[in-house]
Amino acid sequence: MNKKILQIKDLHAGVADHNKEIIKGLNLTIKAGEIHALMGPNGAGKSTLSYVLAGKADYTVTRGEIIYNEQNLLAMKPEERANAGIFLSMQYPVAIPGVSTNNFLKHALNAKRKYQGLPELNIAEFLQMMRSAAQELNVSNEMLKRDLNVGFSGGEKKRMEVLQMKLLQPQLAILDETDSGLDIDALRIVADGVKKLHNKENALLIITHHLDLLNLIEPDFVHIYNDGHIVQSGNKALAQELEQKGYKAFVEA
Repeated sequence: MNKKILQIKDLHAGVADHNKEIIKGLNLTIKAGEIHALMGPNGAGKSTLSYVLAGKADYTVTRGEIIYNEQNLLAMKPEERANAGIFLSMQYPVAIPGVSTNNFLKHALNAKRKYQGLPELNIAEFLQMMRSAAQELNVSNEMLKRDLNVGFSGGEKKRMEVLQMKLLQPQLAILDETDSGLDIDALRIVADGVKKLHNKENALLIITHHLDLLNLIEPDFVHIYNDGHIVQSGNKALAQELEQKGYKAFVEA
Protein backbone atom coordinates (compact mmCIF):
# COMPACT_ATOMS: atom_id res chain seq x y z
CA MET A 1 0.00 0.00 0.00
CA ASN A 2 1.32 3.43 -0.94
CA LYS A 3 2.21 5.57 2.04
CA LYS A 4 0.25 8.71 2.81
CA ILE A 5 2.29 11.80 1.99
CA LEU A 6 -0.34 14.40 2.88
CA GLN A 7 -3.46 14.21 5.07
CA ILE A 8 -5.68 17.27 5.45
CA LYS A 9 -8.38 16.85 8.09
CA ASP A 10 -11.27 19.27 8.63
CA LEU A 11 -9.10 22.24 7.68
CA HIS A 12 -10.43 25.74 8.30
CA ALA A 13 -8.23 28.71 7.36
CA GLY A 14 -8.26 32.26 6.09
CA VAL A 15 -6.32 35.48 5.79
CA ALA A 16 -4.98 36.67 9.13
CA ASP A 17 -6.62 39.79 10.61
CA HIS A 18 -9.44 39.70 8.04
CA ASN A 19 -11.77 37.57 10.16
CA LYS A 20 -12.89 35.74 7.02
CA GLU A 21 -12.82 31.99 6.65
CA ILE A 22 -11.78 30.91 3.14
CA ILE A 23 -11.10 27.20 3.62
CA LYS A 24 -14.10 25.59 5.28
CA GLY A 25 -13.73 21.99 6.41
CA LEU A 26 -11.41 20.62 3.72
CA ASN A 27 -10.49 16.93 3.79
CA LEU A 28 -7.94 15.46 1.38
CA THR A 29 -5.47 12.57 1.40
CA ILE A 30 -2.64 12.25 -1.13
CA LYS A 31 -0.54 9.09 -1.33
CA ALA A 32 2.84 8.44 -2.90
CA GLY A 33 2.68 8.02 -6.67
CA GLU A 34 -0.63 9.87 -7.03
CA ILE A 35 -1.53 12.92 -9.11
CA HIS A 36 -4.47 14.97 -7.82
CA ALA A 37 -6.12 17.83 -9.70
CA LEU A 38 -8.06 20.55 -7.89
CA MET A 39 -10.49 22.50 -10.07
CA GLY A 40 -12.87 25.27 -9.10
CA PRO A 41 -14.13 28.76 -9.94
CA ASN A 42 -12.24 31.94 -9.14
CA GLY A 43 -12.47 32.87 -5.48
CA ALA A 44 -13.14 29.31 -4.33
CA GLY A 45 -9.99 29.24 -2.18
CA LYS A 46 -7.69 27.07 -4.29
CA SER A 47 -4.65 29.35 -4.06
CA THR A 48 -5.32 29.87 -0.36
CA LEU A 49 -4.88 26.13 0.11
CA SER A 50 -1.53 26.20 -1.70
CA TYR A 51 -0.36 29.11 0.46
CA VAL A 52 -1.40 27.38 3.68
CA LEU A 53 0.47 24.21 2.67
CA ALA A 54 3.60 26.20 1.85
CA GLY A 55 3.38 28.19 5.07
CA LYS A 56 2.93 31.61 3.49
CA ALA A 57 2.72 34.46 5.98
CA ASP A 58 -0.62 36.20 6.62
CA TYR A 59 -2.65 32.97 6.42
CA THR A 60 -4.04 31.48 9.62
CA VAL A 61 -5.40 28.01 10.35
CA THR A 62 -8.28 28.17 12.82
CA ARG A 63 -9.19 24.49 12.97
CA GLY A 64 -8.12 21.10 11.68
CA GLU A 65 -4.77 19.50 10.99
CA ILE A 66 -2.33 18.82 8.17
CA ILE A 67 -0.08 15.77 8.43
CA TYR A 68 2.89 15.55 6.07
CA ASN A 69 4.89 12.31 6.23
CA GLU A 70 3.55 11.68 9.76
CA GLN A 71 4.66 15.15 10.90
CA ASN A 72 2.50 18.08 11.97
CA LEU A 73 2.97 20.39 9.00
CA LEU A 74 1.45 23.35 10.80
CA ALA A 75 4.26 23.24 13.38
CA MET A 76 6.91 23.59 10.65
CA LYS A 77 8.33 26.90 9.40
CA PRO A 78 8.09 27.63 5.64
CA GLU A 79 11.79 26.88 5.08
CA GLU A 80 11.44 23.60 6.99
CA ARG A 81 8.53 22.60 4.78
CA ALA A 82 10.54 23.38 1.65
CA ASN A 83 13.57 21.46 2.88
CA ALA A 84 11.32 18.54 3.88
CA GLY A 85 10.16 18.24 0.27
CA ILE A 86 7.18 20.55 -0.31
CA PHE A 87 7.44 22.70 -3.43
CA LEU A 88 5.01 25.39 -4.60
CA SER A 89 5.06 26.40 -8.26
CA MET A 90 3.35 29.78 -8.24
CA GLN A 91 0.89 31.16 -10.76
CA TYR A 92 2.93 34.35 -11.02
CA PRO A 93 6.60 33.61 -10.18
CA VAL A 94 8.30 36.56 -8.53
CA ALA A 95 11.17 38.42 -10.20
CA ILE A 96 14.11 39.12 -7.87
CA PRO A 97 16.43 41.84 -9.21
CA GLY A 98 20.01 41.55 -7.99
CA VAL A 99 19.85 37.79 -7.37
CA SER A 100 21.30 35.73 -10.20
CA THR A 101 19.46 32.58 -11.18
CA ASN A 102 22.65 30.54 -10.76
CA ASN A 103 23.19 31.70 -7.20
CA PHE A 104 19.55 31.30 -6.24
CA LEU A 105 19.44 27.71 -7.45
CA LYS A 106 22.79 26.83 -5.84
CA HIS A 107 21.80 28.20 -2.43
CA ALA A 108 18.35 26.56 -2.57
CA LEU A 109 19.82 23.17 -3.44
CA ASN A 110 22.60 23.34 -0.87
CA ALA A 111 20.16 24.46 1.84
CA LYS A 112 18.11 21.32 1.24
CA ARG A 113 21.22 19.12 1.18
CA LYS A 114 22.36 20.61 4.49
CA TYR A 115 18.91 19.94 5.99
CA GLN A 116 19.21 16.31 4.84
CA GLY A 117 22.70 15.96 6.32
CA LEU A 118 24.37 15.78 2.91
CA PRO A 119 27.54 17.67 1.92
CA GLU A 120 27.05 20.87 -0.05
CA LEU A 121 27.89 20.79 -3.74
CA ASN A 122 30.90 22.77 -4.86
CA ILE A 123 30.66 25.14 -7.83
CA ALA A 124 31.81 22.59 -10.40
CA GLU A 125 29.43 19.89 -9.15
CA PHE A 126 26.50 22.29 -9.05
CA LEU A 127 27.13 23.71 -12.52
CA GLN A 128 27.33 20.24 -14.04
CA MET A 129 24.04 19.23 -12.43
CA MET A 130 22.29 22.48 -13.31
CA ARG A 131 23.40 22.58 -16.94
CA SER A 132 22.31 18.99 -17.51
CA ALA A 133 18.87 19.71 -16.02
CA ALA A 134 18.53 23.01 -17.89
CA GLN A 135 19.29 21.40 -21.24
CA GLU A 136 16.41 18.95 -20.80
CA LEU A 137 13.99 21.84 -20.21
CA ASN A 138 15.25 24.15 -22.98
CA VAL A 139 16.53 26.65 -20.41
CA SER A 140 19.40 28.55 -22.01
CA ASN A 141 22.72 29.44 -20.37
CA GLU A 142 21.82 33.08 -20.94
CA MET A 143 18.68 32.65 -18.78
CA LEU A 144 20.72 31.08 -16.01
CA LYS A 145 23.09 34.05 -15.91
CA ARG A 146 20.31 36.63 -15.63
CA ASP A 147 18.65 37.80 -12.41
CA LEU A 148 15.91 35.42 -11.33
CA ASN A 149 12.81 35.83 -13.53
CA VAL A 150 13.78 39.41 -14.45
CA GLY A 151 12.64 40.05 -18.02
CA PHE A 152 11.52 36.44 -18.44
CA SER A 153 8.44 35.63 -20.51
CA GLY A 154 5.61 33.68 -18.88
CA GLY A 155 6.83 30.45 -20.44
CA GLU A 156 10.42 31.07 -19.34
CA LYS A 157 9.29 31.68 -15.75
CA LYS A 158 7.35 28.43 -15.70
CA ARG A 159 10.26 26.48 -17.19
CA MET A 160 12.44 27.97 -14.47
CA GLU A 161 9.99 26.69 -11.85
CA VAL A 162 10.22 23.19 -13.31
CA LEU A 163 14.02 23.46 -13.32
CA GLN A 164 13.87 24.24 -9.60
CA MET A 165 11.69 21.17 -9.12
CA LYS A 166 14.13 19.00 -11.04
CA LEU A 167 17.05 20.13 -8.89
CA LEU A 168 15.23 20.02 -5.55
CA GLN A 169 13.34 16.75 -6.19
CA PRO A 170 10.31 17.56 -3.95
CA GLN A 171 8.16 14.79 -2.55
CA LEU A 172 5.02 16.90 -2.86
CA ALA A 173 4.85 19.40 -5.72
CA ILE A 174 1.95 21.86 -5.72
CA LEU A 175 1.36 23.42 -9.14
CA ASP A 176 -0.81 26.50 -8.65
CA GLU A 177 -2.20 27.30 -12.12
CA THR A 178 1.16 26.58 -13.73
CA ASP A 179 -0.61 26.54 -17.10
CA SER A 180 -1.74 30.17 -16.74
CA GLY A 181 -0.56 32.33 -19.63
CA LEU A 182 1.28 29.56 -21.49
CA ASP A 183 0.99 28.95 -25.21
CA ILE A 184 0.70 25.40 -26.55
CA ASP A 185 4.44 24.84 -27.00
CA ALA A 186 5.37 26.22 -23.56
CA LEU A 187 2.60 24.20 -21.92
CA ARG A 188 3.91 21.01 -23.49
CA ILE A 189 7.49 21.71 -22.39
CA VAL A 190 6.37 22.38 -18.82
CA ALA A 191 4.09 19.32 -18.74
CA ASP A 192 6.81 17.04 -20.14
CA GLY A 193 9.24 18.32 -17.51
CA VAL A 194 6.78 17.70 -14.70
CA LYS A 195 5.98 14.20 -15.96
CA LYS A 196 9.66 13.26 -16.00
CA LEU A 197 9.93 14.26 -12.34
CA HIS A 198 6.90 12.31 -11.18
CA ASN A 199 7.49 8.81 -9.81
CA LYS A 200 6.02 6.27 -7.38
CA GLU A 201 7.73 7.96 -4.40
CA ASN A 202 6.38 11.50 -4.87
CA ALA A 203 3.03 13.15 -5.55
CA LEU A 204 1.53 16.09 -7.43
CA LEU A 205 -1.30 18.45 -6.55
CA ILE A 206 -2.31 20.34 -9.71
CA ILE A 207 -4.50 23.42 -9.28
CA THR A 208 -5.99 24.40 -12.63
CA HIS A 209 -9.02 25.78 -14.44
CA HIS A 210 -8.48 23.98 -17.72
CA LEU A 211 -8.45 20.51 -19.18
CA ASP A 212 -5.44 21.21 -21.44
CA LEU A 213 -2.85 20.56 -18.72
CA LEU A 214 -4.70 17.48 -17.50
CA ASN A 215 -4.63 16.06 -21.02
CA LEU A 216 -0.84 16.21 -20.81
CA ILE A 217 -0.44 15.24 -17.13
CA GLU A 218 -3.24 12.76 -16.55
CA PRO A 219 -4.48 12.87 -12.94
CA ASP A 220 -5.49 9.87 -10.86
CA PHE A 221 -8.05 11.95 -9.00
CA VAL A 222 -9.98 15.12 -9.85
CA HIS A 223 -11.62 17.21 -7.13
CA ILE A 224 -14.11 20.00 -7.73
CA TYR A 225 -13.54 22.68 -5.13
CA ASN A 226 -15.94 25.44 -4.16
CA ASP A 227 -16.54 27.69 -1.17
CA GLY A 228 -13.53 26.34 0.68
CA HIS A 229 -14.09 22.60 0.41
CA ILE A 230 -14.32 19.70 -2.04
CA VAL A 231 -17.84 19.18 -3.38
CA GLN A 232 -17.19 16.23 -5.69
CA SER A 233 -14.33 13.86 -6.56
CA GLY A 234 -13.70 11.46 -9.41
CA ASN A 235 -11.20 10.60 -12.12
CA LYS A 236 -10.25 12.45 -15.32
CA ALA A 237 -13.75 11.85 -16.70
CA LEU A 238 -15.03 14.28 -14.06
CA ALA A 239 -12.75 17.00 -15.47
CA GLN A 240 -14.05 16.29 -18.97
CA GLU A 241 -17.63 16.54 -17.75
CA LEU A 242 -16.79 19.78 -15.98
CA GLU A 243 -15.35 21.18 -19.21
CA GLN A 244 -18.66 20.47 -20.96
CA LYS A 245 -21.11 21.55 -18.26
CA GLY A 246 -19.25 24.27 -16.35
CA TYR A 247 -18.95 24.74 -12.60
CA LYS A 248 -22.61 25.63 -12.02
CA ALA A 249 -23.60 22.02 -12.62
CA PHE A 250 -21.42 20.84 -9.74
CA VAL A 251 -20.91 23.46 -7.08
CA GLU A 252 -23.20 23.70 -4.13
CA ALA A 253 -25.67 26.53 -3.91
